[in-house]
Amino acid sequence: MSLIPYIRRVASPSRFLADRPGLFESIFDDFPFARSFGLDRENAVPAVDILEKNGNLILRAELPGISEKDIELKLDGSVLTLKGERKLENESKREDYHRIESFHGTFSRSFTLPETLEREKIKADYKNGVLTVTIPQKPELKPREIPVTAG
Repeated sequence: MSLIPYIRRVASPSRFLADRPGLFESIFDDFPFARSFGLDRENAVPAVDILEKNGNLILRAELPGISEKDIELKLDGSVLTLKGERKLENESKREDYHRIESFHGTFSRSFTLPETLEREKIKADYKNGVLTVTIPQKPELKPREIPVTAG
């Protein structure tokens, strides 16, 4: 295997920084790693994992610091919507903070579920900052074999 040489095309660091005023200030003022994910404080959303286990869809949302009373879970047709709000502790003492990087505010995520779900058996459990939604699936319809007889 041969390697292809890579040549960096930036003339000088000073030219690079001159084209991007406020580059470092904006990095430190943004929600952590926001640019990597295309997010900022105004539209941050919780991380969600979806897996299939024992015939169920399992949705796990990381919601640290959020009370279960501030979480709303709604199923409309085949769309499951998760809404919530994370409140800043001691809002009145906000001026005491030197820096606030954690997300505070409202969020909303929606997921389109398959039509094979069993709506009445969906369960949600919230423990240690993780919301786990268990969505049972109807057993798949197996093709019925029709015997052919000679007539």
